[in-house]
Amino acid sequence: MPERPPPAECANCGAEVPRSARSCPQCGADDRTGWREQSPYDGLDLPEESSPDESAPGSHRDVNGLRWYWWCVGVALILFLGLGALALLR
Repeated sequence: MPERPPPAECANCGAEVPRSARSCPQCGADDRTGWREQSPYDGLDLPEESSPDESAPGSHRDVNGLRWYWWCVGVALILFLGLGALALLR
């Protein structure tokens, strides 16, 4: 079985592969382990990487690490329990 020439870019790790290389210089993929013409993840419908602004901590309205609506839920729960305790005391 004749060896296929390596792809210009390794589909496993994305490193540039020299034309005369017998394996990827980064991850070691070769003809025996399966040069791939495309990445195994190419057919998946994965979301694009988020921009740094969206994933940065504090980019949303956080209060002490919690979203603002969880603080509202907590305050409402405390008020509800407090009013229930007052009703039982009467």
